[in-house]
Amino acid sequence: MEESKRINPGVLSWVEELRRVSMAVSKKTIKSSTSRNQLFYLLHWTKDASGFGVTVLKGRDPESAEEWWTIDRALSKPLAFVAEEDVGILRLLWADRAHDCGLRAFSLGSQHGGDILQRMARTGRLFPENEFSPLLLAEARPATVGWRLDINGRQRPCFKPTPAASLVVHLQPPWYVDLDEFVLGPLDVPGNSSVIARLLALPPLSDVEAALVAEALTELAPELPIPSEYASARLRCIETSPIPVLRLQTLHTHGNRNWRGYVVSYNAGSFDVVLPVFRYHDAEIKPGDVREFSTLPEGETVRILRQFEREKELMGSLTETGLQKIPAYALHTFGSPPDSAYGLENESCWPRFMREALPELRDAGWQIEFDEDFRHHALQVEAWEADLIESENGWFDLDMGIIVEGERLPLAPLLAALFRSDPRWLDSALLDQIADDEMIELKTPVKLRICAPAGRLKPLAATLIDLFDGFTGGNVLRLSRFDAPRLAELNDTSRWQFRGQRDVLALADQLSVAQGISHIDSPAGLGLELRSYQKEGLAWLQFLRQQKLSGILADDMGLGKTAQALAHLLMEKESGRLDRPALIVLPTSLIFNWKNEAARFAPSLSILSLHGIERKSRFVEIPQHDLVMTTYPLLWRDSHELTQYRYHLLILDEAQTVKNSRSQGAEVVRKIDARHRLCLTGTPLENHLGELWSQFDFLLPGFLGNSNTFAKYWRMPIEKQGDAQRRNLLAQRIRPFILRRKKEEVARELPPKTVIVRKIELAGSQRDLYETVRAAMDAMVREEVASKGFGRSQIVILDALLKLRQICCDPRLVKAASAQRVRERAKLDLLMTMLPELVDEGRRILLFSQFTSMLSLIETELKFAGLDYVILKGDTSDRESPVRRFQAGEVPIFLISLKAGGVGLNLTAADTVIHYDPWWNPAVENQATDRAHRLGQDKPVFVYKLIIAGSIEEKILALQERKADLAAGILSEDRTIDLKFGEEDIAALFAPLPA
Repeated sequence: MEESKRINPGVLSWVEELRRVSMAVSKKTIKSSTSRNQLFYLLHWTKDASGFGVTVLKGRDPESAEEWWTIDRALSKPLAFVAEEDVGILRLLWADRAHDCGLRAFSLGSQHGGDILQRMARTGRLFPENEFSPLLLAEARPATVGWRLDINGRQRPCFKPTPAASLVVHLQPPWYVDLDEFVLGPLDVPGNSSVIARLLALPPLSDVEAALVAEALTELAPELPIPSEYASARLRCIETSPIPVLRLQTLHTHGNRNWRGYVVSYNAGSFDVVLPVFRYHDAEIKPGDVREFSTLPEGETVRILRQFEREKELMGSLTETGLQKIPAYALHTFGSPPDSAYGLENESCWPRFMREALPELRDAGWQIEFDEDFRHHALQVEAWEADLIESENGWFDLDMGIIVEGERLPLAPLLAALFRSDPRWLDSALLDQIADDEMIELKTPVKLRICAPAGRLKPLAATLIDLFDGFTGGNVLRLSRFDAPRLAELNDTSRWQFRGQRDVLALADQLSVAQGISHIDSPAGLGLELRSYQKEGLAWLQFLRQQKLSGILADDMGLGKTAQALAHLLMEKESGRLDRPALIVLPTSLIFNWKNEAARFAPSLSILSLHGIERKSRFVEIPQHDLVMTTYPLLWRDSHELTQYRYHLLILDEAQTVKNSRSQGAEVVRKIDARHRLCLTGTPLENHLGELWSQFDFLLPGFLGNSNTFAKYWRMPIEKQGDAQRRNLLAQRIRPFILRRKKEEVARELPPKTVIVRKIELAGSQRDLYETVRAAMDAMVREEVASKGFGRSQIVILDALLKLRQICCDPRLVKAASAQRVRERAKLDLLMTMLPELVDEGRRILLFSQFTSMLSLIETELKFAGLDYVILKGDTSDRESPVRRFQAGEVPIFLISLKAGGVGLNLTAADTVIHYDPWWNPAVENQATDRAHRLGQDKPVFVYKLIIAGSIEEKILALQERKADLAAGILSEDRTIDLKFGEEDIAALFAPLPA
């Protein structure tokens, strides 16, 4: 509309309000002459006069009357203020009450509205809103249909009475209300009343809508006027051949009914459909829709010259494929179901349809479109490729890709999404159950679906799953050159070929066979005939040196790790490579053993022992020696002096000593500059995988990530959740860098070892003490765990367990007065029964305990029994004398603190080992036992474990087995271990003694 024709709504409202006020002042108020209550009727209308309603009032006059709504009472029984003529009016109002006119009043429906107005006017008690002059019934007025503009510039159909009236009530027939004369009556409108009623029901029309209605009226009802403005506007006409489009979609349903081969389902699910449309330029028409007018998405209405025969022909080609229209009753979707959906006989028909029918439909002219979530549309992988790109400091970027429809897509983000969404890929047992020919769906960020056989992806999941931990995006995976063996497993040329960095793949091949190297000549100056497995160990150490790698020599105790290391050092010297000293860090207790064995087996190596107070003056001698020895306790004290020099080789003996990566000693060894690094330990894994990480962080920094990520992605899944896939993968990754042989595998000439568990029952006051303390500790631990959580209650738990273990050993170990009064000592009594008999049999006995105070109590008993012994504890200054005396056969019993003498001693004179009290970690006990059961032993060894039946000690034995399983699962070929440990284990430890 032109600006000059626009009417400001504010101005119009002001004019209307001014006119109403003027009329109200000029009219005389008519009040009822009666003093009794009666009914009055108030006529309301909406602001735009599109809706009318009536409010019923009750009172003595219309001005003071109040609204009255209980019409149903007047219809059920006579009321004094309801006249007979009112009853008929109320009955009609009640009948039309369901109609909503947008007013707080009874509506005037088309069925009874005219009759209601006529009856109310005849009472003389019908008033317009905000007026107190009654509306009187008048003669019918002639009227025609016309058009008017509303305040928004849109056209509305209207009645034009003669003479004009203030309001028109759209009834059949319509009524007028003349507020100037305060009269009302019906309108007499010529023409088809039903067509006129439909016309008056139209909403306000825009320019284009008015043109559309004008065109329709010209053709269908020429006797009616067309909109006066814009009547000459014409719709755009589309005349073209239809393009058939087929959209394939998966609907999400909340149940369906029987249809063709589908069974009734009341559960949420998916239902695959085809949605055909005919595209005429930018307009789309559904099959079966016979309309010629269409409104485009942007709002334009167009006329389409349809080609119904062509549409029918195309639909015939569609139904020939087996598609049939789905009735509305068959689908229950979330939201409105599509009204022109087609489906197949059953769900199993879709693969064949996609494979055979879809190409035929394309040939017939159909364009095919897929919704992003359509289940049966997936692209096929044409090729697989991978690039290995050198980064820095021995790291590589692995860029794996797939070729789909000629385009290369990065595979890493697709796999990351798959592993997050499908838990089968994170569980080795479930992964093994996935058939190689199962088609796996990969989804791209733009919702493309790609099908790949599981057989292609399973090796990636089994080999690289940890690289997706915490995957935050990007197209490449980052891995260390030390992970080369993993790439070798994937480098199957029949599947795909890695490109780049041949040396990395060559290293992978070498690492895969490194532990099979067996032929090597011993160094000329070695004063020892190496066994075959020791030569293999020497060859392996030489291989690590050649490849500039580090590793862990983890042979069982007693298999000669020291001898192999000395042979390695001697070979380095004889080859001229030992141009810098080798630094060896070891427990204090092993200095004597290393010095002796070096003197015997490699006398040409010059040795500097930095131990004792005199060491401070000898640091300057470090460059002049082949072998420099220091101890773990002195590392942090001497760190400044030790780090001043560069070394050819850094060896940690009993490397589990630095299992705490945050200790001062562990920090120092990481700062020492050495060409090669080596760990020697029979127990690389004692308590948990964090100890293994600490050693590898020293040997190959970054190989296993930092401590936090290792705990999150390796320790927790393996130790707490029993994740076999992670355990196997970790074992595969570290295997090239750990050489571990068991005695029963490589030293079969060793005499047998027999383990005997002797169980003793508690009785009397010792049993009562145990139960009293157990119950108290159990309650205390439960309270602590409830208030602080399991993780923060460790100190309280360990203290409680310690007290119970002490009671099992001897009540005198407990400081409480009640414990000191207990006279029963079941285990000590058994021991003192056993020892005299064993000594009489000529047995040579090693007796271990973790409690030095227990060794003191046993020492007192031995003196009382007249049995000779020697003792070794942490505060023993002269360690050589007791070892020498026992080995020489001067005494039959050797009392040893488990911590002080569990490693580094060669006590092959013994043939009996007694563990007085069990320890959580079986590796520690095994190390102690291996003081006797080692190379050089020629007698069968008997191992006794003294256990209080049903007590915490018996529970410890079960935990020992599980600790051993953890180590076996990582360090050996055994992959069947399922390890879990948690609060339930603590509860079992505090279980009462059996009755």
